[in-house]
Amino acid sequence: MNSIQLEKNISLANFTTWRIGGPAEWIATPKNHKEIQFLITWLNKKKIPCNIIGAGSNLLINDKGIKGLSLCMRELKGIQIDKNTGIIEVLSGEMLPTLARKAASNGLHGLEWAVGIPGTIGGAVVMNAGAQGHCISDYLESITTVSLNGEYKIIKATDLNFGYRYSLLQDEKLIVVSARLKLESGHSESKIRQITKNNFKHRLKTQPYKYQSCGSVFRNPEPLKAAKLIEAVGLKGFRFGGAEISKIHSNFIINANKASSYDVRELIKHIQKQVFDSYGILLETEVKQCGFEI
Repeated sequence: MNSIQLEKNISLANFTTWRIGGPAEWIATPKNHKEIQFLITWLNKKKIPCNIIGAGSNLLINDKGIKGLSLCMRELKGIQIDKNTGIIEVLSGEMLPTLARKAASNGLHGLEWAVGIPGTIGGAVVMNAGAQGHCISDYLESITTVSLNGEYKIIKATDLNFGYRYSLLQDEKLIVVSARLKLESGHSESKIRQITKNNFKHRLKTQPYKYQSCGSVFRNPEPLKAAKLIEAVGLKGFRFGGAEISKIHSNFIINANKASSYDVRELIKHIQKQVFDSYGILLETEVKQCGFEI
């Protein structure tokens, strides 16, 4: 008998950092490979769609909910670190801040920037998450994935076609199971820990870290910054329903007062229109939207 729990009509609001979202038709949170295989078999038997969720930190879910199985990977945890070689093997549900701190305490240099990103390693690979001029692809060697047909595959980082907040995984339905990273070894543990700590303090000061948000809403139209453009059109602090453009960082939309998915989507459209009308630049969203008609 499999121990995995398959639940019906559970609200997805608690599975996203925005705390927004309707019910999942089905939801499951696998903790190991056996449970993943069971769920894939079950999916194929039921012939229903599958939505893969990590920490829900880059996700807007429709208040009406989503059909099929929501596969939440955040309980698939485990980190193996080789201090001498700098090689880290990590399961996809591990949180980036946890990984950054563990790397620092082992004297491994490279992930100090990741300490304030509230996402899983799986989600970070899919989005090529980054901060302070670094991104996860700079340190990734390979990933292990499983398809919805149950086929496991090791993919080299060089085959993932990484770009700014992009990887090939965004176009393919693959579940990231684990990642292999290579960091620089032999550094002073206390020094790396201090840099990591300072980075986190800086993030607390410059971003609305303690509010319900999804992180950056828009991609930066390089070399310009989305936050600067939003601020320049006078939208800092602007509100639609319960959704508000953060007064701390304009590229963040916070759930200020029981915001609905409609509130957030309308605010996103308003920002895009104002910036386009003023600068002729269409801001592209970084946040993934799930359960909406295109």
